[in-house]
Amino acid sequence: MKITLIVAMSVDGRIATDREQLADWTSAEDKQFFVMKTKEAGVVIMGRRTFQTIGEPLPERLNIIMTHQEPPFDDIAGVLESTSQTPAAVVKSLEDRGYKQACVVGGREIYSAFLAAHLVTDMFVTVEPLMFGSGVPFIEGVPGQRLQLISTERLGLQSVLLHYVVL
Repeated sequence: MKITLIVAMSVDGRIATDREQLADWTSAEDKQFFVMKTKEAGVVIMGRRTFQTIGEPLPERLNIIMTHQEPPFDDIAGVLESTSQTPAAVVKSLEDRGYKQACVVGGREIYSAFLAAHLVTDMFVTVEPLMFGSGVPFIEGVPGQRLQLISTERLGLQSVLLHYVVL
């Protein structure tokens, strides 16, 4: 199964200034790419805090929310599901239901868990032209992995989209 990690980060590798920050600092072009790529996959996987910052299920995609707490919503068949399963179990469940790809869209704990489990096949990293100086790092506690750069693309006037395959 193809598991694509999608992340927008500052030049200094931060995905937010704190755990509650909205993704309102990313470019319009990054948002357009995110919508296109996640609709293409049909499934988005995120943590509870990321879901709460978005505030509602992303339309036209199955939204899987990974949490160890009681979710602040009810599951909606084909639209919104919560799970406390491991990343490997989530992927297996999706495969068993016929899904061919999914996008991991945040936050740090979910990115780290999928990378540590060696489930990510490729990554799209948007680098936005700002530095937070401190804040939430992209990943934490993940063993080193080699990547192969597939492409670079300018998004708008200031942002850069990097596409990597995880080796």
